[in-house]
Amino acid sequence: MKMRIVPIALISLVLALPLGAVAQEEKPVVLPIHRLTMDMAVRMGQATIEACRKEGVSIAVTIIDRGGHPQVVLRDTLAMDLTLPISKMKAYTAMSFNSPTSQLGDRFPGSYSVPKLDSVIVSAGGLPIAAGSTILGGIGVSGAPSGETDEMCAKAGVDAIITDLEMAM
Repeated sequence: MKMRIVPIALISLVLALPLGAVAQEEKPVVLPIHRLTMDMAVRMGQATIEACRKEGVSIAVTIIDRGGHPQVVLRDTLAMDLTLPISKMKAYTAMSFNSPTSQLGDRFPGSYSVPKLDSVIVSAGGLPIAAGSTILGGIGVSGAPSGETDEMCAKAGVDAIITDLEMAM
């Protein structure tokens, strides 16, 4: 009686193996991650600087990739050094939450919330960089007298390349 059970179990096991192998082949083992080219990131940064210059403001702009790493950092001639880390934090925050930083103020109530992390700042001037449903990174601007002006300049930077991004996606 045991001999009949063993062959049936072996046959079941042999038949199940190819099905499991087929199911595993359908799952990707790597994921394609879209990234901005350096040329696009530089173009975005320069458009941002130009937009703020038209407002009479010297700023710093940081563009980060999807991994949160700086790809382009530009500081206009008269922008303070402090604008560099702030622009990076704004870019990182916008990318992480896929939201303009100006819209995050009421999202985190309480004294022990996410904005207490060192790399996160909830202050206007950061925008996610996205095309279609793909987040490509973030842009952060610091140095204008108001966060609204920082954000307007960041938007000008994104607008300078958004058509090219959408066409590529």
